[in-house]
Amino acid sequence: MAVESRFVVIRQGVEVETFMDKKAADDYDKMLDMADNLSEMFEQAPVELSEEIREELSVYLAQNRECVLVALQAKKAKVQSSKAVSAKPIAKTLSDDSEAENPTPKESKTKVASAKLPTKKTVAKSKTEAA
Repeated sequence: MAVESRFVVIRQGVEVETFMDKKAADDYDKMLDMADNLSEMFEQAPVELSEEIREELSVYLAQNRECVLVALQAKKAKVQSSKAVSAKPIAKTLSDDSEAENPTPKESKTKVASAKLPTKKTVAKSKTEAA
């Protein structure tokens, strides 16, 4: 006879989901808690949302928590390896004229890094020149 451990997420006395490992069940339960909190927040919002839309939106945002945190600038976006994402296909689709007008991210970084910030002396000179 085989023994299986199952972890069941129960909400308001109803079985919501069954998992084979505890971490997945805990993660799902945490996501549902976040969705409940978001739903309560949306209920108090000045925008009127139907209960169904509010529930769908709150679950969606809770499931995409990492993206929401990046969008809110509460967390930095993870940098993907150059093997996974390559800018070459994008560059090939651009015409030569648009590439000259819109530098690639690497070129724009170089320009920003090489730009000189005003020093105390430069600021003092510009203040005396203005007077």
